Amino acid sequence: MQKRLYCGQINSSHIGNEICLYGWVHSRRDHGGVIFVDLRDREGVVQIVFQPEDKELFSKAEKLRSEYVIKICGIVRRRPEGTENTKIPTGEVEILCKDLEIINTSKVLPFEVTEYAEVSEELRLKYRYLDIRRQEMLNMLKLRSSLMAVIRNFFVNEGFIEVETPFLTKSTPEGARDFLVPSRLNPGTFYALPQSPQLFKQILMIAGVDKYFQIVRCFRDEDLRADRQPEFTQIDYELSFVTEDDVMSITESLLSKIFEYISGGSLKIQFYRISYQQAISRYGTDKPDLRYGFEINNVTDVFINTEFKVFRNIISNHGEVNVIVVPQGEFFTRQMIDKYIEFAKSCGGEGLAWMKYDGEKFESNIVKFFSEKELNNLSQRLNLKGGEILFFSAGEHKKSCELLGLVRQKVAKELNLIKKDEYKFVWVVDFPLFEFSEEENRLVSVHHPFTSPKQEDLQLLDENPSEVRSRAYDIVLNGIELGGGSIRIHDPNLQRKIFRILNLDEQEINDRFGFLLEALSYGAPPHGGIALGFDRLLAIITNSESIRDVIAFPKTQKGFCLLTGAPSEVNKRQLDELKIKLNFDE
Repeated sequence: MQKRLYCGQINSSHIGNEICLYGWVHSRRDHGGVIFVDLRDREGVVQIVFQPEDKELFSKAEKLRSEYVIKICGIVRRRPEGTENTKIPTGEVEILCKDLEIINTSKVLPFEVTEYAEVSEELRLKYRYLDIRRQEMLNMLKLRSSLMAVIRNFFVNEGFIEVETPFLTKSTPEGARDFLVPSRLNPGTFYALPQSPQLFKQILMIAGVDKYFQIVRCFRDEDLRADRQPEFTQIDYELSFVTEDDVMSITESLLSKIFEYISGGSLKIQFYRISYQQAISRYGTDKPDLRYGFEINNVTDVFINTEFKVFRNIISNHGEVNVIVVPQGEFFTRQMIDKYIEFAKSCGGEGLAWMKYDGEKFESNIVKFFSEKELNNLSQRLNLKGGEILFFSAGEHKKSCELLGLVRQKVAKELNLIKKDEYKFVWVVDFPLFEFSEEENRLVSVHHPFTSPKQEDLQLLDENPSEVRSRAYDIVLNGIELGGGSIRIHDPNLQRKIFRILNLDEQEINDRFGFLLEALSYGAPPHGGIALGFDRLLAIITNSESIRDVIAFPKTQKGFCLLTGAPSEVNKRQLDELKIKLNFDE
C-alpha cells in the first residue's frame, strides 16, 4: 500500500508535485469567480483552489458543503505573495485542483466542527464522532496514543512483561461497587468486571513473573465526578523482591520519562515525600497541592489558657486550634469573609473564625476576647508582617485540619495563585492500615485488604489495629491523587488475619478469597506495585477540566453514553436466557 499523504503534511517541499488527498470539507469560500476549499483530515488543513476555466470541475466544486467527504488531485503551488497564512503549517502553499471526487455528502451539522465553537458538552458527547473531528480532540487522542507508546517502551526496556488479565472475573467487593455480568451457562451466577487487576497481578508474582505491567481498563460502579468514569484506564505494574523505595523509584523514572516526552526534554520534575500525618496536619488532606502556601499551623498552645469560650471548650475536650495565614488580607472584604464562613458550614464545620493584622493590631469580631499576650504570641508564632488575614478552625484534629484544607484550596483559586504549567509531585506515605467506617460500623481498609502492615507495627494488630501503619504510598500531582500502591501481604496466615480484623467470617473469607490464600501458600515472594490513573494524568498534562475531555467515548456524570444510549433495556428473550426477572416494586 502506497504511503498516504495527509492534508496537514503538505509544505513547500511538495511545490510542483501532483498529489491526491482525501478528507472533509472544512469550509468553502467563493472569491471573485474562484472557489477556495479548506480540506481537513486528522493532520490538519490545506487550501484547495478551483479555477472557473474548468467548467465541469468548477460546477462540482460549487456543490460542496461542510463535512462532505472528497478526494482531490492537483498541483501543489506557492500561494501568491501576501496571501500566506502563518497560523497553519500549510499556509505557504495551496493545491490547484485538477480532479474532484465527491465520495459522500453530509447533513447539516448540529454544530460547527471548529476549535472555537461554543457547544454544550451534552451535544458534543451525543455527536462524539463530529466532536472528535475537531483538531483539539484529534490532538488529544494522538497524544494519548503517543504516551501509551512511551509507557510501553519504558517498561519493555526495564525488563517488564506485559500480561493481559481477565475482564470477566470474580466479584470480591471491598470499596467501590462491582459491575456484575450474569452468566448464561451458569444461571444465578455472575462475573464481575475488574475494579483493578489487583489479585491477578499478585498471582503473577506468585507465578514467577517478577516484573509485570499492563495499560488496563478498569470498572467501578461509583458516583461520578470530574475525575471519575465508570470505565477508566490504569498504568498497572507489579514487581517481586522489592521495597517501597524500589516501587517509588521506578514510578519516578516513568513519570520523568513521560514529562520529558511532553516537554521535549525541557521539564525537570522533583518528587517530595511526606507522611500521611504530615499531609493532614499541614495541608488538611492526603492529596496536598504544593503549588501554593498557606500551610496549616497548630496554635493550640497559644490559647491554652484563653478566656475565649469557644477555643477553651474545644481545647479542654482534647481538640485543637489551627490557623492558615493568607498574606493578601486586603483582598477579603467583610462580605467575602461571611461567604467563607458559610462555605465552612457547608463543608460540615461549625464555622470559621478570622482576624486581620495590619502590622500593629488585630481586627475582627473576636479580638476583644483575647489578651494582649495571646495576640503578641500569635503574631510572633506566625511571623506576621502586616496585611495578613488569618482563618481559624477549632475542633478534633483531623476535622479541623480538613476544614482549613478546603478553605486553603478555595483561597488559592480565588486569588489565582494556581499555576497551570507547574507540576508538583509528592509521595504520601505511612498511611493507617485501617479506618473506622461509621456507615458499616467496622474497621475497613484505607487502601485495600492486601496491603502489608509495617513490620514494626505488627504487634499492634491484636490489641490496637487502628494504630497500625501500612506499607502504602500514594503519588499526588497538583492536589490530585495520580495513583496508589503498596507492598502486598505475601504470608497467607497474615492475610487471613487481616481479613478477620475486617470482620469477615471464615466462610466469607474462603468464598471470596480462598483462591488467593491457596496461591499464597505455594511459595509467594514478597512483592509490591502501584497503579497510576492514565486519564487523570492526561487531563492534568493538557489542563483539561474533566477526564471526559481526554477519553474518546466517555460517559456523562450520570453514567450515560449519549452516543449509543447505553445503558438501555434489553428484550425479554435475553433476560429469559439469563434466568433474570426484573422487579421494580421494591
